[in-house]
Formats: sequence, C-alpha cells, structure tokens
Amino acid sequence: MTMLSPSSAVLRRPPPSSAAQAAHAALAGRLVAIRKNAGLKAFEVAARCGWHKSKASRIENGRALPSDADIRAWCAAFSAEQHIDDLIAESRSADQMYVEWKRLHHTGIRHFQQSVVQLYPRTRLFRVYCSNVNPGLLQTHGCAEALLSTISDFQGTPNDAPEAAAVRLDRSRVIYEGDHRFVLLVEETVLRHRIGAPDVMAGQLGKLLELMSLPSVAFGVIPFTAPRTMWPLETFMVFDTDRAQVETLSAEINITRPSEIAVYTKAFTALQNLAVFGPKARARILAAIEALG
Repeated sequence: MTMLSPSSAVLRRPPPSSAAQAAHAALAGRLVAIRKNAGLKAFEVAARCGWHKSKASRIENGRALPSDADIRAWCAAFSAEQHIDDLIAESRSADQMYVEWKRLHHTGIRHFQQSVVQLYPRTRLFRVYCSNVNPGLLQTHGCAEALLSTISDFQGTPNDAPEAAAVRLDRSRVIYEGDHRFVLLVEETVLRHRIGAPDVMAGQLGKLLELMSLPSVAFGVIPFTAPRTMWPLETFMVFDTDRAQVETLSAEINITRPSEIAVYTKAFTALQNLAVFGPKARARILAAIEALG
C-alpha cells in the first residue's frame, strides 16, 4: 500500500454557503491560472508537491479547501511565490464567511464577542431580525449571561458567560453613542421565551420598553396573529449595505456579495411590514411581563 505524505491528508470540504462556495471557487480559479500559465497539467502539481495525484484535482475543482501550506507549496511549484500572500489572505477571507460556532467559541465566547466589536462603530444602519431570542444589542447582563451559558453548555466550549455578557453589553453602548440608526424586529414568541429566571426575563422585557423609546431605535414586534406574507427565518443582521450576518444552529455565515445581501434586505423589508411598532409593540411587551406572573 502506498504511504501518503502528511500533506496528502484529507482536506476540508467547502462550507454549505453559496457565498463561501463562490469565494473558494474564485480562489481555485486563481490557482488553476497559475498552473496553466506554467504550461503544466494538474497531476504534475501533485508530483511537484509530493501529494496524492487526486489532491490537486480536488483543490482545482473546488471539492477541497487548500491550507496555507498547500497554497505555499502550489506557488513554489511554479515559481509564483509573489502570489502567496494575496492567495492566503483570499483563502482566510473566504474561510470567515462560514465558521462553525465551536470553532469561534473554542476558547470561550468572550474572545469572539471582542473580535466583532470593531464592526459596530462604523455601521450607520443596523437592521436586525430575531426569531428566537432578544437581539444582543438590547440584552441585559442577566439575560445575556443566561443565554451565553446555555450556548456554551450545548456546544461543549469553555463557559465564560459572565465575562462574555459584560463584553456584549460594552459592545451595545453603540446604541447610545454616535450617529447610528437601529431597526430591530422580533417575533412575538421571543417575548415569551424564558431565557433565565422570571426576574431576569422581567428585567429584559423592561429593558426593551426603555430602549424602544430612544429616537435612534425602531423596535418592532411581529404578532402571533400576523397574516404571514414572509415566513419566520433564522436570526440575521444587515450592517448598512456591506454585510449580512446569519446565525444558524451550527455556524455563523458572513455574506458580503451584494446580490445575497439584497436578498436579506428584501426579506427584512417584508418582515418589517408585518411588525407593529410604538404603542402596539409596547402593549405586547407589557402582556409578556404580565404573563410572567
């Protein structure tokens, strides 16, 4: 049996996100161009890099994702080292489009919360839709801690919920500072989900009443009884028109392709048309507080 070198180990598969897949396909296209410019066949790449003959083909066809070391070896094989830094940067950017939560939270949630702080000050318009929990921007420390602790326990990652909640609240100061606008939508079920003890939930619902009065905040509730012209979706945020961030059970998806961002802004508009604001939204929050008993 032929023994393969360590570089011939099974490669990662492309993530199940069209934006990430497109980014990795573009990277594969650049690698193919380097090989063709050298006038060589795909199997010759494997020979030069010491790989199994199928590895180069899988990378070129977008069925496997190259590591940084793979990219360096590929470029070195064709004396194209000048492209290494750009290709690695492109690969890492594509990797960030679809990242599993366990990977993001492997050292605890606090570090991840800190890593996204810089995105908030430069965003002028935040559009947030939540179908399962209250928006992180509006959470109290008690609610954030209860939620993040549950997430850590489910994922089996280090539980640093108190510290992560403190970072989340610090990030949320953007609501009070600078020239920002916020349109936040929740399904009415979100107001009834018991995240934390009753007193924690009462405090969270009270916080919604407080924040929805801010001039920069439009807080909408999609009623149980709303005739659905748009079905409930996964939680997502749109930052200006530059990025959409989608949260699934297993991963965070960051979308920067304009055509896909447009899909989410269209969905947000449809959901916003279902929501009630002002006194009608306040009445539903008060009803949820009353239901706590």
